Amino acid sequence: MVNIPEDLLSKILKKALSNGGDYADVFEEHLRPLSIQLEDDKIEKIVSGVDSGVGVRVIYGDRSAYAYSNDFSEGSLLAIAEAVSRAVKEGKGKDAVFDLRKVNPDVDFMIKLNPREVAMEKKTLLVENANRAARGVSPKIKQVSITYRDAIQKVRIATSDGTVAEDERIHTLALVQVVASDGDVLQTGYEPVGGLIGFELFDENPLEETAVTAAEKAVKMLSARKAPGGRMPVVISSEAGGTMIHEAVGHGLEADLAQQGLSVYTGRIGQIIASPLVTIIDDPTLPNKRGSYRFDDEGVISQRTVLVENGILKGYMYDRLTAMRDRISSTGNGRRQSYKDRPIPRMSNTFIVPGNGNPDDIIRSVDKGFFVKKMGGGQVNTVTGEFVFEVSEGNMIEKGRVGEPVRGAMLIGNGPEVLQSIDMVGSDLGFSIGTCGKDAQGVPVSDAMPTVRIPEMVVGGEV
Repeated sequence: MVNIPEDLLSKILKKALSNGGDYADVFEEHLRPLSIQLEDDKIEKIVSGVDSGVGVRVIYGDRSAYAYSNDFSEGSLLAIAEAVSRAVKEGKGKDAVFDLRKVNPDVDFMIKLNPREVAMEKKTLLVENANRAARGVSPKIKQVSITYRDAIQKVRIATSDGTVAEDERIHTLALVQVVASDGDVLQTGYEPVGGLIGFELFDENPLEETAVTAAEKAVKMLSARKAPGGRMPVVISSEAGGTMIHEAVGHGLEADLAQQGLSVYTGRIGQIIASPLVTIIDDPTLPNKRGSYRFDDEGVISQRTVLVENGILKGYMYDRLTAMRDRISSTGNGRRQSYKDRPIPRMSNTFIVPGNGNPDDIIRSVDKGFFVKKMGGGQVNTVTGEFVFEVSEGNMIEKGRVGEPVRGAMLIGNGPEVLQSIDMVGSDLGFSIGTCGKDAQGVPVSDAMPTVRIPEMVVGGEV
């Protein structure tokens, strides 16, 4: 890997701003990904490689121009800088002077075992052992799919503010999906583990145990009756992770959607949007979480951002462009999938802050209701806040106790209304992980919730 010399970075920035503009940056990326896929009791494919490239951007007014290349020659890099400069006809950029200085992050993350130092045989054995563990749970297990991934991403961002930021991001991830059948009934168990972490992930989260958990869930749901539908109290467990917060609330607090009027939270800073028990944070500085980073993809130092405090909307998640529109500083949420993409406001690790409630007491407070143990996928309309979420694992609550499992349940509601109705918040906190899609870009994220009680909510199921 060869870094672009700093004197060339300065030339690129000057060329990008040669016709004006308010800001420019250069994003340099070197990525080494590896993927191992197991299907039908055998390793189906192993994919690895190297992908490197550079993107150059200019911001002018409330717009931006972006171009990229995987050619690191000086001529090519100056050519894409000139290409973006042609989009600009105004601004102060042509008078800028660049004396680049390296900036240091406020946090660091420990990687105990770089996955590149682990033999391929050990990685494939990890996947094969997990497959055997899942299939050993029950003869009703009909299909097991396991994916192992690791990636080492090195990024370097030079800005017309005169800064250079460097970050190395090591992600390790495994996904287990199990299908169980009994007659014409099919049920799926899915469990992911991963983070900004090395191969030590599997010391803390043995993949065989993860596979068994997924298999047991699939088998258990075979005998579950269909969920009853209707309005009822709902307790969402911390084990469910923060999918609802991520989808029903988080996207609506990304500044680009709020500025475009595509969020139910547009123009509501300072207003009550949630229960006074609810505080929501986005924090990429958390150690080794999947959405963590030292710098965002615009070279802004990562920081903890309070979005909602005691029910009051405090602010949005900003990248540089949206922050310039609102004349404030970026919150360090400018993220992109790769050098081929321009940065946009994205979540990192988003969660509801734990409260003082005992999770068991929260369950005991419900005489008859619904308990969400694991969330599935869902759909959200950010303009209205309306959402529909699948529940992959749920139980009925009977006389203050978690009762029989049920399947096919959905949660149906409105984000602000549900947030405002939460009347108990537990002291626990459970994270889920994923790859968040937006504008055809995927970035790693995590989200979390404590156990919460919603006094009344629509549960979709049999009526």
